[in-house]
Amino acid sequence: MIASERFYPIRRPLAAACAGAAVAILGGLIGLGGAEFRLPILIAVFALYPHRAVRINLLVSFVVLVVSAASRLSFVHAVNLADQGVEIVGMLFGGIVAAWFGASLLSRIPKTRTIGVIAALLLAVAVLLVVETMLTGVTWELLSRASPWRGPVAVIAGLFVGVISSLLGVAGGEFIIPILIFVFGADIRTAGTASVLISLPVVLTGVARHWSTGHYRSQTLLAFLVLPMCIGSLVGATVGGYLAARAPTDAVRIALAAILAASSLKLWSKRAGAPAPRPPEG
Repeated sequence: MIASERFYPIRRPLAAACAGAAVAILGGLIGLGGAEFRLPILIAVFALYPHRAVRINLLVSFVVLVVSAASRLSFVHAVNLADQGVEIVGMLFGGIVAAWFGASLLSRIPKTRTIGVIAALLLAVAVLLVVETMLTGVTWELLSRASPWRGPVAVIAGLFVGVISSLLGVAGGEFIIPILIFVFGADIRTAGTASVLISLPVVLTGVARHWSTGHYRSQTLLAFLVLPMCIGSLVGATVGGYLAARAPTDAVRIALAAILAASSLKLWSKRAGAPAPRPPEG
């Protein structure tokens, strides 16, 4: 680990807590953790390099996900997870493998290209939010219960989700839930609970990988950014969950998709305006 990475010069814990709360409220309104909205803030407001922002986003996502998983445990007996057992196991396997190797892949992507990758993925999430809004209430099962392809497709889907989690530092619920509903025919409650059960080990794998390579050793970063942002996120998630029952979900999804698209374009313009790397001397 580079020695300079141990020091984090920005001391704005209150701003970090407020940002965490605001993002969690937005995510809670549509049933997501909000990591997609947190990532541009980490880069633009808290001046983190893209690689570092992804790793911190993943760590905060893990903390929020643990609390979400605890609240979801009460639904385990109320949903029919057994019927989705093959898909859950397959996506878990693929997701964990991809998260472990994806964490190493992140370090190999040049910083200038990382911004472009993040921008493209955020735009994809924005499009997905709009599509999900348009398909609200639609039931569709791509693979029948008897299909022998359910297991292999689940593993491939897990690999996809694991890579996305590694490159954005997100739990991946915005991808897992539609896959479970439209590909494997799960109902929305089962998909939501299964998403948490899949995401938690996948995110934990990414966090463990980054931890083992020494990327969470900055005490100043943990104290002045991560801790207050986690606290704010937990408070915001509670408020967002309470407001979700009263908010027009479809309208909120479209608005948040627009915010993500704007963030994506802003990051892309930042990438385009970045100075070219200097050639080595000598």
